[in-house]
Amino acid sequence: MNRQKLVTRITDNGLVAVVRAESAEKAYRITDACIEGGVAAIEITFTVPGAHKIIEDLASKYQSGEIILGAGTVLDPETARIAILSGAQYIVSPNINLDTIKLCNRYQVPSMPGAMTINEIILAMEAGADIIKIFPGDLFGPSIIKSVKGPLPQAQMMPTGGVEVDNVEEWIKAGAVAVGAGSSLTKGAKTGDYAAITATAKEFLKKIKEARAAL
Repeated sequence: MNRQKLVTRITDNGLVAVVRAESAEKAYRITDACIEGGVAAIEITFTVPGAHKIIEDLASKYQSGEIILGAGTVLDPETARIAILSGAQYIVSPNINLDTIKLCNRYQVPSMPGAMTINEIILAMEAGADIIKIFPGDLFGPSIIKSVKGPLPQAQMMPTGGVEVDNVEEWIKAGAVAVGAGSSLTKGAKTGDYAAITATAKEFLKKIKEARAAL
């Protein structure tokens, strides 16, 4: 799947599941629960032990295109390249690292660097980032998306941090093209309740669809 089609599929679905876990086994189970709930984009963060191997295993398991598999918490181009070679189809960072964006552009892999200020957002856009990850989103709430859209209506933004089922509609109505959800989506894993993750994913997607229909 080419770069633009990947980005379109992510934004059409609207939800990126941010998978942080203490073990590979939990990461696999969280991923399966999210997929069952209809999530199209899975982000395995490099804070998970053996993240590159998990990405490799998931890329092999879901090679028919059931999901769009990404790598998160990618701080540098070296990690980005490891992730891409392991099977990651997009790269997410909490910050802007221009060399990481450059590497993604070289291999035509979508990049989603983290930004918070107008200067950072413009810097990432000019470097060729596909979607700007507004992080941490809970510092300002949905109003930051609407405010940025004033001078930068062309900015494609995805908040992560502070996105909940109860406020996801606000983020979408403010102009977010997608949202990233971590603990608010996957917290069921802490107690082994993976069915709760599936149910929460379905609720997230329902709210996103309703918010878009209301625009």
